[in-house]
Amino acid sequence: MRTARLAGLLYLVVALCGGFAELFARAKVRASDDVAEALRENAGLMKVAFAADLVAFTAFLLVGIALYALFKDVHRTAALTMLTMNAVATAIQCLNMVNHAGAVMAAERGADELAVLLLDLHGVGYLVAQIFFGAWLIPLGYLVVRSGWVPRQFGYALVVGGLGYVAGLAVELVAPGADAASMALGLLGGVSEIAFLLWLLVKGVSAPVRERVLVP
Repeated sequence: MRTARLAGLLYLVVALCGGFAELFARAKVRASDDVAEALRENAGLMKVAFAADLVAFTAFLLVGIALYALFKDVHRTAALTMLTMNAVATAIQCLNMVNHAGAVMAAERGADELAVLLLDLHGVGYLVAQIFFGAWLIPLGYLVVRSGWVPRQFGYALVVGGLGYVAGLAVELVAPGADAASMALGLLGGVSEIAFLLWLLVKGVSAPVRERVLVP
């Protein structure tokens, strides 16, 4: 129960910090008519977003570790697959922050074209990480369904949400102008994660792991 609640709390940190950095700070800059000037004007905000993202990525990795500890006896291979996808997504996102920092540094030095290019590259890196950020939900959903510790509807929702993230990425790459379709597919993933997060925070799991060992 404590492990489940810890995972839920860490997941909340991911949602708040990651949401602030991507949906508020970078979105504000990208929405500007002059991105390089917006980077200069919001350099402080972007630096706070940099720190928030690093907190989010650290918490995300810890979520994976906590959920692995919770579900490893349900199906060890699926749990290890989930943790591996989580770790790869975290590594890509952390490395991608070099582009975020570089965009701010270039703007502050007056290298406007380079600043815009680096921010665009950060967006590409974010899409690459989304492959694994979405894919990790599929084995997690399977584990939730198989365990029976959480209502199975959450497991099915996580699988659909993971597929939605990956499908949204495919739409973004094949038809870059189809923002509405890409956002709708990504929303499937977001809703499934939020629902699972809230359940872990409020309810935890129905029985301690040590009492419910299944066949690996």
